[in-house]
Amino acid sequence: MEITVLGAHNIESATSRMTSLLVDGVLAVDAGALTSSLSFDQQKRLKSILLTHCHYDHIRDIPAIAINMSYFQQSVSVYSLRSTLDVLSNNVLNGVIYPRFDEIPTPENPPLRYCPVETSRAVEVDGYTVLPVPVRHAVETVGYQITAADGKSAFYSGDTGPGLDECWKAISPQLMIVDVTMPDRLVKHGVSTGHLTPRLLGEELAAFGESRGYLPDVLLIHFAPQFEDEIRGEAERVSRELGASVTLSREGMKITL
Repeated sequence: MEITVLGAHNIESATSRMTSLLVDGVLAVDAGALTSSLSFDQQKRLKSILLTHCHYDHIRDIPAIAINMSYFQQSVSVYSLRSTLDVLSNNVLNGVIYPRFDEIPTPENPPLRYCPVETSRAVEVDGYTVLPVPVRHAVETVGYQITAADGKSAFYSGDTGPGLDECWKAISPQLMIVDVTMPDRLVKHGVSTGHLTPRLLGEELAAFGESRGYLPDVLLIHFAPQFEDEIRGEAERVSRELGASVTLSREGMKITL
């Protein structure tokens, strides 16, 4: 399994892109940076997209990829909770802001195929076993454990705040890709908005280790660029305290499991 970080941040600039991952060139996870990161030929390889929740920085490129797929005369499947798909259908791809790309040019051959998932119920997606696991955020959100045919697996949290005990019981990945949006000095804001800081992450990882008996490698994502150096320093302290690999992701980073 090769995972490419298309977008590592929560806002966009000339040097930062919004959150998005690509697995083996065919499975995207969140859509903050799909069309801005991938060539047309790379976009044509996409088979499916997993969305964690409905916030803009995670769904931003769904309309753009739908337009491109319509020109490619291809379809891509979009997997998510029904609540997230409803936001896309009712508020974005609603025939006013953008066309209903799940219906045109024909319902039998649309650029987007909506595929609802249920929490804690695994689905097979393009040869991967995908387990949606509820996490704690401002809106209904799931993280995904993605397991390849060879048994290698990664967990991506999407946006999440503290309180992941139930989530930890459901997963056993070799790699965790976890939301750490802001530094420890903004911990109150993080908790109130459903995000982690390095200290909060350290507490959650310690609980995972106690529950599961090991700690996987951890890659941080969705951080604000203006806090990046601060978060990096705090993450290094968490890494030392836990004796585990805790590092920041970056655009273009590739991880092979």
